[in-house]
Amino acid sequence: MVKVAVVYYSSTGINYQLANWAKEAVKDAGADVRLVRAPENAPEEAVASNEAWKAHIEATKDISEVTSDDFEWADGIIFSIPTRFGTLPSQMKSVIDSQGGLWASGKTVNKVVTAMTSASNPNGGQEATLLNLYTAMMHWGAIIVPPGYSDQSVFGAGGNPYGTSVTQGQDGKMVEEVEEAVKHQAKRLVEITQKVAGK
Repeated sequence: MVKVAVVYYSSTGINYQLANWAKEAVKDAGADVRLVRAPENAPEEAVASNEAWKAHIEATKDISEVTSDDFEWADGIIFSIPTRFGTLPSQMKSVIDSQGGLWASGKTVNKVVTAMTSASNPNGGQEATLLNLYTAMMHWGAIIVPPGYSDQSVFGAGGNPYGTSVTQGQDGKMVEEVEEAVKHQAKRLVEITQKVAGK
């Protein structure tokens, strides 16, 4: 049984939902899975000024924060992050930047990785965010597994071959096809991880 860590950061819940769909798909594909989150590092006053942000932090406070042990444990990793000016949010960037010891010991090599993202508009930096994350993963020696155009659901969710990317409406909702695309991407990650790990 391969082991997959679903590692997410979410301020108001969109990427938390993506991560949960991914977790479900990983379990359905027969892999062991951990859902873990990046620690919140935003100033308290920033969080307090946004009711949705504040409520989401309270609702998910019992989910474990990701550690180096989670990355070392995992054969495969699924990231879910919002875009911040076309790159990673500082919360996830801090997590990745703190894995120097794991990287130096060679324990990031051949991890199988895929990623998902979101923004409030269709050209809000989704592709750039995924490419920036994947650049870091190249330094890790990871094996990047994007969805490409391997399933029709990719088109239904917006057609991003680098990873499922969500355009969040003003009502906070996503198109229905997003769940299908996320689950396809997660199952593809498990399939490739099984081949790489020989399990």
